[in-house]
Amino acid sequence: MKKVYVFLADGFEEIEALIPIDVLRRGGVEVVTVSITDFPLAQSAHGVNIEADVMFEQCDFTDADLLFLPGGMPGSSNLFAHKGLCKALVDHFAAGKKIAAICAAPAVVLAPLGILDGKRATCYPGMEQPLAEAGATYTGDLFTVDGNVTTGEGPAAAFPFAYELLSQLVDKKTSDQIAEGMRFKHLMGK
Repeated sequence: MKKVYVFLADGFEEIEALIPIDVLRRGGVEVVTVSITDFPLAQSAHGVNIEADVMFEQCDFTDADLLFLPGGMPGSSNLFAHKGLCKALVDHFAAGKKIAAICAAPAVVLAPLGILDGKRATCYPGMEQPLAEAGATYTGDLFTVDGNVTTGEGPAAAFPFAYELLSQLVDKKTSDQIAEGMRFKHLMGK
């Protein structure tokens, strides 16, 4: 079974965290939510408290197939301020393993860490300057995959972004079945 760690910081965008968590779990992926705060509870950008499965200090992440960062502000800034998380992301990326981030997180976290250097990526519109500074090409797409890095645009991209991650971790057939069961394809007129 594939394993994903999702990092929650105060100020995270709940849609961008919970939709991928839900889709991945429906697809049979083990998803572990990780609090990088001083408490198991992380408060979203809109005041929703979510209790993480584990605290950051309880994990070493070597068993991860994917490390995932939801966006939101100040959530993304809080993720970047956590030195242990930054080291885990850089090490995971250097090992050739998958990284995913959505909304502000590609610009605020991945770009300054060098993870987007020379890559194609997307992020929340208006936040693309750090991508350019990192030598990344901004696509403006709902999601962009370049090698082992997948980036998403923002809250509206949460479903297609999540289905893409599920395709990468399990397979496209499973992802399509989950999307159909959740009526996403009906919504998109497909």
